[in-house]
Amino acid sequence: MDRVTRSRGMTTDNRRNRLLRPLRARLSGVRGLPRAVRRGYRARRTARTLTLDEPPHPYGRALGLIAVTLLGGWLGLLVIGAVHAPVGPMDTRMTLRPSLTGGTRINVSPLGDLELGTHYAPVRLDVDVDRLDPVRSQELVDHPDRFAGLQAEVTRDVTRSAADLVLHSCVAVASGATALGLAVYRRPRRALAAGGLALALLGASGASAYATWNPDSVLEPKFSGLLSSAPSVVGNARNIVSEFDVYQKELARLVTNVTKLYDATSTLPVYQPDPTTIRVLHVSDIHLNPGSWRIIASLVKQYRINVIIDTGDTMDHGSAAENHFLDPVSTLGAPYVWVRGNHDSRSTQKYLTGLKHVTVLDEGRVAQVAGVRIAGVGDPQFTPDRSVVAAGDPAERTAGGRLADSLRTQRLAGTPVDIALAHNPVAATEADGLVPLALAGHLHHRERSRLPQGTRLMVEGSTGGGGLRAVQNTKPEQVRASVLYLDRKTRLLQAWDEITLGGLGLSRAEVSRHLPRENQPGAGPSPTGSPSPAREGSGTPSHGPG
Repeated sequence: MDRVTRSRGMTTDNRRNRLLRPLRARLSGVRGLPRAVRRGYRARRTARTLTLDEPPHPYGRALGLIAVTLLGGWLGLLVIGAVHAPVGPMDTRMTLRPSLTGGTRINVSPLGDLELGTHYAPVRLDVDVDRLDPVRSQELVDHPDRFAGLQAEVTRDVTRSAADLVLHSCVAVASGATALGLAVYRRPRRALAAGGLALALLGASGASAYATWNPDSVLEPKFSGLLSSAPSVVGNARNIVSEFDVYQKELARLVTNVTKLYDATSTLPVYQPDPTTIRVLHVSDIHLNPGSWRIIASLVKQYRINVIIDTGDTMDHGSAAENHFLDPVSTLGAPYVWVRGNHDSRSTQKYLTGLKHVTVLDEGRVAQVAGVRIAGVGDPQFTPDRSVVAAGDPAERTAGGRLADSLRTQRLAGTPVDIALAHNPVAATEADGLVPLALAGHLHHRERSRLPQGTRLMVEGSTGGGGLRAVQNTKPEQVRASVLYLDRKTRLLQAWDEITLGGLGLSRAEVSRHLPRENQPGAGPSPTGSPSPAREGSGTPSHGPG
């Protein structure tokens, strides 16, 4: 009985299990689904983490560190690697720069560069000559015996400056590489490694420069810019070495002349001009003398000049290398009006056209500057080009004819011109009777005259004292400029001051006042506050020697 009952119970349980088994299997699959998904997600996440933790290739790490080191070291040299040092009578700026060929480059702005093959290393020494110090130069002038020890003094200065440069360069490359390494890697150890590697590379470069140092490189210099004509001016380097006594005397004379030019410009008499007049500064024939910019800037400030007029020959050869000599024109403190001279090329004219505060006149073009209507024509000849035969005065008269045509047109239109400009006086004479005042240059000396039909022609001397070649002359050429005073209403000439410096070798400065005949006593009023009148064509100095 019990067996029958137990048998029936098992049969019932078996039947129930057979019915519930598929349902349990399905429920088990549902419960296992999230776990399977989690296992797959974890597998993917673990694989990705393992990929990120793989270290980069050793060569890649090394190249990256080298790149950071080189770039950081270069930036350090660029920002804090320069050393300002006196060398003899000059103030210089020394820097090390990365280079494939090494060597030394000396920049004498605005004259050009001098390159020396002093060494072979991945660094180059750059020396920029900033200026000639007037105080130290004056000491050489006052004590000529010091020229005997100038070579030893320069050697000491260069040695001391080189030691300072090495120290600054080490600090610069280490600081630059460390700072860039910290910015890139964000790990102090890597950053310090970059700084150490930069110091090691600089040390290796220094050792290479020392091993390949060539003291005879001064005998084979490479000139560029305006200095390319230096061998023809001072002789070749071997002659300088073999005849050092002669070269030393020439150097003493050059330093003396330049120093006294600084003295002359710093002691120009101060004059308070009449505020009711328009003041025009007439300059001409600068001929590439950098000292002229200082003279002009001084006159602009002292005389409160309204407009500067340059009647040409600002350059000497008209080459593109000379163009940067013109950059100070924009900073002289007054508008600059210019016409081309026979030493100024079309390239010179184009470069000046792009400068601020500069007005270039040619082909009779008219411009109103500082309230004055001015017309001008450029010189038709470019004499430095020896391949072209000079056309002479006929070409100048033709150019002057174009200027005269423009003046007639302006007069007929009811807008007469106040001042006509040309470089050559022959061209300027064609404006006679069409304008009250004509300005020119070219002759390197002053001429004042009245043309037959009443136009006043004023020819200015050389504001550059004959140019850079003046330092070679035994008797230097005088530096000349003039300040013209125009009535603000009529634009007519009321008076003019002739300013004369004694030249590069002298320190005398003279300013003389002149009055036109119609403004002399009995003929009309003279400018307010002017000194005692002088006859036209002669001058009474309003200030004695400076």
